[in-house]
Amino acid sequence: MSVLKGACIVGQSGGPTSVINASAQGVIETALANENITRVLAAENGILGILEDRIFDCGKEDPREIALLSGTPSSALGSCRYKLKDSDVDDTDYRRILEIFQKYDIRYFFYNGGNDSMDTCNKVSKYMQKVGYECNIIGVPKTIDNDLAGTDHCPGFGSAAKYIATSVAEVSLDAIAYGTNAPIVIFEIMGRNAGWLTAAAHLANVIGEGPDLEYLPEVPFSVDQFLADVDRVRAEKGKCIVAVSEGVHDAEGNFISELGSNLAQTKDAFGHSQMGGLAGTLANLVKDHTGLKVRGIELSLLQRCAAHCASGTDLAEAYEVGKQAVLAATNGETDKMMALRRADSEDYRCDVVAVPLAEAANAERTVPVEWMNDAHNEMTDEFVKYCLPLIQGPTLQKTENGLPRFAHLRKEHA
Repeated sequence: MSVLKGACIVGQSGGPTSVINASAQGVIETALANENITRVLAAENGILGILEDRIFDCGKEDPREIALLSGTPSSALGSCRYKLKDSDVDDTDYRRILEIFQKYDIRYFFYNGGNDSMDTCNKVSKYMQKVGYECNIIGVPKTIDNDLAGTDHCPGFGSAAKYIATSVAEVSLDAIAYGTNAPIVIFEIMGRNAGWLTAAAHLANVIGEGPDLEYLPEVPFSVDQFLADVDRVRAEKGKCIVAVSEGVHDAEGNFISELGSNLAQTKDAFGHSQMGGLAGTLANLVKDHTGLKVRGIELSLLQRCAAHCASGTDLAEAYEVGKQAVLAATNGETDKMMALRRADSEDYRCDVVAVPLAEAANAERTVPVEWMNDAHNEMTDEFVKYCLPLIQGPTLQKTENGLPRFAHLRKEHA
């Protein structure tokens, strides 16, 4: 490990969250105050911004705008989904990244993202080591999916979980207003292979307004069993609220969403299926089966951009992983990702630690099946114990004229 002096660069990648900018704020503010960092730069649209030399100087930004990042959703620096090839196969991108790093004397690289972003971070780190260019590289975690390995949970998840649980509770109250004529409501919630967000809907049961049925992609989904479950709950309660992950699949691995759409056959740069349309597909099946009124609700992008419903705990932890990334790098750490470690104590507390990037790159952490009931259609109290602390605390969002006041960065080229 070596302590370096030079510029740093921060980038964001993958799907935005309502707190990803809090991490950027943590990096930028901490870096601006660090004596080992000569300039604080940002890449517009992640690794693509580096490749295309679209780099701006954070030192030229108004500090008041930087301070507003914690209340600003989406990726303020701009995001991307770009997969680097292995450098042994094609090192074109890597040679360009090295050229840009040398041009700006970049000695610290902070990349803020999820599984695929940690893969990018890991590949760049290994290449810089191979060619002998000194640059301390740290991954800053984010994903609403909470499927990033190496960390107890991931910044971004707590706020999305809070939004989902709140929305499910509010719609549940709306649905039961009609008494015995209550519609069956089916929520489609993000989660391709990991059902953390759908599980979060269960938190609404803490206030008595949660889903009656919950289906995660961790176990195979049976349409026949689903319809039988709906019949049973409707007969017992006179209503039925369902939360289901967009990525549920049958025993053969076929996405249930494919029953009504070919979206799941469309792949992104990382080979991931495009999800969507499941709520409508299941709603039609239930309507045909029961003859009752059914509403299918796809929360879609609302899950990841609801900064007005952000968790105070999530915001604080998102900022802290950004801050600690800078401190770790300037203390000589490299090839690491900052992770949250939950303390073994009665009161909730998490410490930020550095773990090898290889632990997180392309690894996927799913919901423990033992946190589901025997029928695999409802979460248990063990999940509530894990998740409830993550949604605590109010948002930090500022308002003007009753509307959110977002950060506005000038993005002046370096």
